[in-house]
Formats: sequence, C-alpha cells, structure tokens
Amino acid sequence: MDDKEGGSESGPSHDWADLTHECLVNVLSHISLEDRWRGAMLVCKSWLRACREPCFNTVFDLETRFDSATELPRHWTPEFERKIDSMLQSVVLWSDGSLTEIRVRHCSNRSLSLVAESCPNLQVLSIKSSPHVTDEIMAKIASGCPKLRELDVSYCYEISHESLALIGRHCSSLRIFRRNLMNWLDPSQHIRIVPSEYLDACPQDGDSDATAIGKFMPNLLHLELRFSKLTSKGLVLISEGCLNLEYLDLSGCANLTSRDIVNASSYLKNLKTIKKPNFYIPRSVYHAERYGLWRLYDERFQTDVFRI
Repeated sequence: MDDKEGGSESGPSHDWADLTHECLVNVLSHISLEDRWRGAMLVCKSWLRACREPCFNTVFDLETRFDSATELPRHWTPEFERKIDSMLQSVVLWSDGSLTEIRVRHCSNRSLSLVAESCPNLQVLSIKSSPHVTDEIMAKIASGCPKLRELDVSYCYEISHESLALIGRHCSSLRIFRRNLMNWLDPSQHIRIVPSEYLDACPQDGDSDATAIGKFMPNLLHLELRFSKLTSKGLVLISEGCLNLEYLDLSGCANLTSRDIVNASSYLKNLKTIKKPNFYIPRSVYHAERYGLWRLYDERFQTDVFRI
C-alpha cells in the first residue's frame, strides 16, 4: 500500500488532530495534569480546546511537583510568580465554576482575586510560600469560597490573624488548617533560597493566630502550627475552642514546655496524634548565660545545645 492510499508498510497512518472532540476528551482523561500542560496542549488547537474542558479543571494540583523538586531561588522571583499566576488564572477560567481543589505555591493576589470571584465550590486551597498574598485578598476568599474545608497558608507571612478570623467566620466547614512557619531556630535550610528580608518578616505574635483559631475555627480536626511562636496562653485558647481536634502538630514551637502541652491537651478528648516540639535549640538563639554547675558542665563537655 502506498502513501496515496493513506497507509505505509508499517500500517495505516492516523491524524490524531482529526479525532472528534468527544474522543479527544476521552483520550486526554487518561493522562496526567503535567502531560496535558507540557504535551497535549501544544499539539494543535483542537487538542488545546479539549484540554480546556471543565472536566479537566476541577482540580489544579502542583504540590506534588514542588514536593518532588528542591526549592530554588528562582521560585521566589517575580517572573516565576507571574507564571504560576497565569496558569492558575487559566484553570479558573476553564473550570467554569467547577474548580474544587487548588494546590499551588508562589501565587499572588492577582490570581487569587479571580479565584475568589469565580470559584464558589472551592473546597481545598493550598498556597504555601506565597509572599505576596495579603489579608485583602484573603478577605475576598473568605466571602467568595464559603465551602472551604482545607486551607494551607504556610510560609505566607503577609497573612495575619485577621484573615484567620474571617476565614473561620465564613467557612464553617473548615476541618484542616495549616499555618506553618519556616524554621527560624535553624534557618540554614532557607538561606540563599528564600530572600533574607522575607525570613526576617516571620510573624512574631503566635498568640494572635491562636486566638483567632480557637474562637472562629471550632470544627477543626487537623491543625498544623510548626515553628509558631505561640505560648501556653495561645495553646490553651486553641484547646478550649477546638475540642474536636484529632491531629495537632506543634513541631518547633519553642515557647511551649511539656507541661504546657499536657495541660492543654487534656481538653482534647478526640486527639489521636500530637507532634511535640522535640528538638535542639542553638544557645545563640537565646543569648542566655548559664551559671554554676551548668557552666562547669559546659566547659567540661563543650555543649552548645540543650533539649526541650
């Protein structure tokens, strides 16, 4: 069979661009999000049109991509942020209101403004490491996405306790909340990656966050506050207000003692997992002088850390 008859020695040829829209949608449903964005969308206009179907844009999850790669300095640049914003804005428009889950990093108010306006069915929002997301846009998210059941604003230092209160007031279905901070006790893992001025902007008042959580998020089941600077007062407020908690992560919370945690967790009858602040703290963090026998012990064994 020659080429004029539509075939070759290896078999009949096929023009995938001629597939019906319904067939294309069926084929594309079997490939990953990454394969659609990096391959299928670039084939031709008909493939791009199929990739824009709302059924492919109910979930936008880039978190697995970030988890599998090392954080890079370029991720914290305006150029990278604009790329993430552009992708998210496209997905929001293509979803036609059906978007229920967003897991990205390094987005900004530009894209989240469209999310707040166009995603009333959103249930999951994870925007870790987004330095330019502010209280202003989180207020719009709170009113525009009342069905939120999971929210992650870890490493978003422009989001304050005011946003947490608004989210709690408007999103009564919230069950999972993550407000983790970067490791300020040992920032070496972030140096030369995260801008130093951003590391210095780490929120200082963990008890304000704790007050908002305890007062306005009573239905939480899962709470993460790694490296928060909350004190025993804030932890008690959370324990008294979030009685249904099953999972609590307090890793790196240097202002809490074992006694604080025991006293506060006595309120939490449903608690199944608690991660305590069990770590070494460099003495230089506190610049504390130690006296008497402790000084003799230091000189003899040359210790430079102590354990909480």
